[in-house]
Amino acid sequence: MHFLSQNDLNINLIPHLCLHCHSVIAGAFTIHGHMKIFNSPSNSSTFTGFILLGFPCPREGQILLFVLFTVVYLLTLMGNVSIICAVHWDQRLHAPMYILLANFSFLEICYVTSTVPSMLANFLSDTKIISFSGCFLQFYFFFSLGSTECFFLAVMAFDRYLAICRPLRYPTIMTRRLCTNLVVNCWVLGFIWFLIPIVNISQMSFCGSRIIDHFVCDPAPLLTLTCKKGPVIELVFSVLSPLPVFMLFLFIVGSYALVVRAVLRVPSAAGRRKALSTCGSHLAVVSLFYGSVLVMYGSPPSKNEAGKQKIVTLFYSVVTPLLNPVIYSLRNKDMKKALKKFWGT
Repeated sequence: MHFLSQNDLNINLIPHLCLHCHSVIAGAFTIHGHMKIFNSPSNSSTFTGFILLGFPCPREGQILLFVLFTVVYLLTLMGNVSIICAVHWDQRLHAPMYILLANFSFLEICYVTSTVPSMLANFLSDTKIISFSGCFLQFYFFFSLGSTECFFLAVMAFDRYLAICRPLRYPTIMTRRLCTNLVVNCWVLGFIWFLIPIVNISQMSFCGSRIIDHFVCDPAPLLTLTCKKGPVIELVFSVLSPLPVFMLFLFIVGSYALVVRAVLRVPSAAGRRKALSTCGSHLAVVSLFYGSVLVMYGSPPSKNEAGKQKIVTLFYSVVTPLLNPVIYSLRNKDMKKALKKFWGT
């Protein structure tokens, strides 16, 4: 995908990176396409998938949810594709801030696509079965794209820090080469972070119930279904999973602390408002994403833990990608003008 003209920054390799990862992981999981499920120690059978409960309700409710999430998915695609096209066609937006935003919108499209299509199929399915390879592919892409989003939010915070705290040096620091390197590193780090633990979990044997009380293949219920507990794997995953979330969150908080300190030194109120307005959209997106994630990892266990996990996961994986284009188009004047020009209004 070319966001800029031939003489500008070209980040065409990002979609190819995703497709390459998909083929590699698909091959790895296809080898173990048949999983042994043991209902008891003495009785074994071969099964090729799990049962995703999703959102249990009568048939009419399933159809209503199917229509609702189909509309949400289409609106999400339309909003994020509009931002990508606006950045591509409007020369005024050929700047690092908007290049990062276009990549972030492409990421949001991938992120919501990793869950919603399978969720829609689950609503219309009578068996609610997801294949073994399909479950772990979703598992891999859902967590990898979530990690990539954390990296992108941190890089976007770094970009705003440079623009406000180092305005004179910003053009020499945030060059096209650095912007390209940051974009590529976000994708690469996000996709290799969970690779080894997820492959290890996919090769374990699973016993007893094959029911996952979620709408995605989540690690917590998967690990409870393993025949032999792997404390090392569980520890590694429990450490790796929240690590990028909290480390990058601290980086973002630190960046904005320096931004606020710099803004407070601006003598005029108009200057302070203008400086903060460039960060408003990003701060709103960070608050939405990290607010829901911190609720997931930071709140104590409750009686309805599965229900809470579904709602929180639904918010940051489906609702947030829907709201992000709205936030950026409403709070950014240049983006608003570019979108109006794109839609011909």
